[in-house]
Amino acid sequence: MKGIYADASGGLAEVFARVYRPGEDPSVTVHEHETILPEQFAGLYSGHDFMLNDHTFLQTEAMAQVRGLRHVIFLGTGARSYMDVEAIEALGITVHTIRGYGDTAVGEHAIALMWAAARNIAWLDRSVRAGDWPRGNAMQLTGKTLGLFGFGGIAAEVARIAVGSGMRVIAWNRTPRSFPGVEFVGIPELLAESDVLSLHLLLTDETRHIIDASHIAAMKPGVILVNTARAGLIDTAAVVAALRDGHIRHAAIDVFDQEPLPAGDVLASLPNVTLTSHDAFNTPEAAESLIRKGLDIAKRLAAG
Repeated sequence: MKGIYADASGGLAEVFARVYRPGEDPSVTVHEHETILPEQFAGLYSGHDFMLNDHTFLQTEAMAQVRGLRHVIFLGTGARSYMDVEAIEALGITVHTIRGYGDTAVGEHAIALMWAAARNIAWLDRSVRAGDWPRGNAMQLTGKTLGLFGFGGIAAEVARIAVGSGMRVIAWNRTPRSFPGVEFVGIPELLAESDVLSLHLLLTDETRHIIDASHIAAMKPGVILVNTARAGLIDTAAVVAALRDGHIRHAAIDVFDQEPLPAGDVLASLPNVTLTSHDAFNTPEAAESLIRKGLDIAKRLAAG
């Protein structure tokens, strides 16, 4: 059994080299292509049993021309952002995703965004660089309520840090959960009581645009909204309207409908928004864990 990792760009080839064990089976061919065009798929991927995919959009029609491939190991959880999973699987190619590799990294980033939003860090930084000396009208978070919309491994890391910092933490999850220091509540209570609302839901047909005008209206006025999950969870137009009228005090966002964020995007024009470049997962520890987990899936496949 052999595999290919064709889009190991941006330093990922070096990460792969650190975690791949000499003589490890199955073998993997590594390329550092930043961009792989659909017309290259057949020539590049054919003849391999599996592929590791980091960021290449797998067009279904082009994948249909690939011969011999039986598995796509997507390096992350959000495979649907990079392929039509059901259509790919209809070709006889099983799609595998990886969870848990970056729970701490993303959780820490969500916490960092929350504090940056509460203290207006990005705006203060821009102002000082421009020669001003403003006062930030900060929100003190100790004693405030953090709401977690969805509760998996990342939200658990956020809760661990937030409880330790003196915040009250409440959460909603589709299936029952328990966690030290966290009170699980219904969606109406979550929206009404959260001073900070952090999103940790999977993107599905049911959760797409779950943060819409009606749910925003049900939130506590002056809420901080944090999104390190998926851009499709929020109705951007509704969030922008609430940022402009102050119902949402501040939005701190790491994921966007279009990435990179286009020049002139409305989110970049608002002073009460903190933006990062889909970078929450990006630590050396998370990258090594991600690729190691991908290789472990390949080993299980090779072992039958």
